[in-house]
Amino acid sequence: MAKVVIVKLDDRFVMTVLPASWNVDLNRLRDIFPIRHLRLARESQITGQFPDCEGGAVPPFGTLYGLPVYVDRSVTEDEEIVFQAGTHSDAIRMRYIDFSTLVFPVVAEFYRSPCAVR
Repeated sequence: MAKVVIVKLDDRFVMTVLPASWNVDLNRLRDIFPIRHLRLARESQITGQFPDCEGGAVPPFGTLYGLPVYVDRSVTEDEEIVFQAGTHSDAIRMRYIDFSTLVFPVVAEFYRSPCAVR
């Protein structure tokens, strides 16, 4: 299962996609985005960005919402990707290659194990 985490880069947002049980490593993202301010977006900042989705159930189709998509490399290693379909009760399963063809994500490494010591 993959999850979406929205990150704020200075004054814009990007969509990151990573395994649901892992965390975004902001230090690794700073290597990808050499900018001044980088942090996780607050729910209040992005509520209006996804009017057709329940809070916290955004599908990883950033292109539909005008956001670039960054996928953690670990997600690309599976043949399929499963993610929330805009609600907390619906999910979509599709081949990763089909997802990639639709979204054209940038692939990078930015995950951190939930057990990792900071």
